[in-house]
Amino acid sequence: MKSHCRFAVTFIVCAFAGVLSLPGTSFGVQKMLVGATSASSSHYGYFVAASQVINKNVPGIEASVVETGATADNLRRFSRRQIDIGMITTNTQSEAYYGQALYAKNPVKTKILWVYVVAPQNVVVRKDAHVARLADLNGKRFNAGIKGSSTEQTTHAILKALKVAPDFVPGSTGDIVTAVKDNRVAGYVKSGAGLLLDASSRDIATLTPINVVSLDANQAATIAKEFPSLVVIDVPAGAAAKEVGAYKTWGFAVGCAAGLDMDTDTAYRIVKAICEDKTQQAAAFADVKGADFMDMTLKYSSSPLHPGAIKYFRERGAVIPDRLIEK
Repeated sequence: MKSHCRFAVTFIVCAFAGVLSLPGTSFGVQKMLVGATSASSSHYGYFVAASQVINKNVPGIEASVVETGATADNLRRFSRRQIDIGMITTNTQSEAYYGQALYAKNPVKTKILWVYVVAPQNVVVRKDAHVARLADLNGKRFNAGIKGSSTEQTTHAILKALKVAPDFVPGSTGDIVTAVKDNRVAGYVKSGAGLLLDASSRDIATLTPINVVSLDANQAATIAKEFPSLVVIDVPAGAAAKEVGAYKTWGFAVGCAAGLDMDTDTAYRIVKAICEDKTQQAAAFADVKGADFMDMTLKYSSSPLHPGAIKYFRERGAVIPDRLIEK
C-alpha cells in the first residue's frame, strides 16, 4: 500500500512539473501592472490598447491596466513599487526625476519608454458661465484637473503665474463632469485626446453648450518663458470639436515610463512592440495614427530614457541626445 502511495505521489508531482513546463501556461508569466488614469479619460482607453499590444507581442508578459489618478498618482505608485509601467506627462515626470518643484524633497526616479501624443490642456467651461478669458475665472468655482494629477499641478502653477485666482474645487473626473452638468462648477481643465476634446468633455458638450478658453498673446509668452518644459499649442477651429473655434493653450507630451526595476531586455521588447504596432493603438486613440513614437520620444522627453528604449531606437538608426542618457 505504501509503495502504491509513493508511486501515486511521484506521478502527481511529475505530472505537475510537466504542466509547469508547457508553453502557454500561466506559470512563469510576468504579471505587469500598468498605471493609467481615470477610466472616463480617452487616455485610459489608449493604455488598454497598449496593454493588449504588449500581451499579444511580448511573450512572457501579462499586462493589466489599473485605473489611477494619472501622472502624479502614478509617480506615487512607482515610489511604492505598486505599478511596473505607467502614464506620465513629460514635464511632471522630469520634475520628479530631478527632484524639482513639488518633488524637491522626494524625487521619484522613473525612466521614459515612449511618448505617444502632445496633449493640449483645455480650459473647458459652460457657455452660460460667461468666461470669455482666463481672468473671468477669478472667484468662480473651477476644477484644475483630476485631484493629484499632473494637469492639476500644472494648472495651479500656470494660473498663479498668470495671476488668475478661481475658487478651486478638487475632485475626480466623474465628480467634476457631473458638477459641470449640474452648474455647480463653471468648468475644468482636461487633457485633450490629441487635438480632440477628451471623452469626458465631449460628454458634457452633449447637452451643455461649452466654450474652450484661449490664452492671449501675453499669457502665451509668459508660459513659454516661465515653463520651458511646456509647449504652447494653437488648436485650429473645429479641431477640438466642430462647435469650438480656434484657441491657444498650453500642453505637454504624454507617454509611458517604467520603474527602475525593469531590466533592459523587457523594456526593449515592450518598446519595440509598441512602436511597431500600426493599428491597435490607433483604433483606440485616433491621434496616434501615423505617429512616430520614436521621433516624439526623442523630441519631447526631458529626462533619461530607459536603456531598453535606447537600445531599440539605436537599432533604428537614431542618435540619442545627451540629455536623454543617464550619466
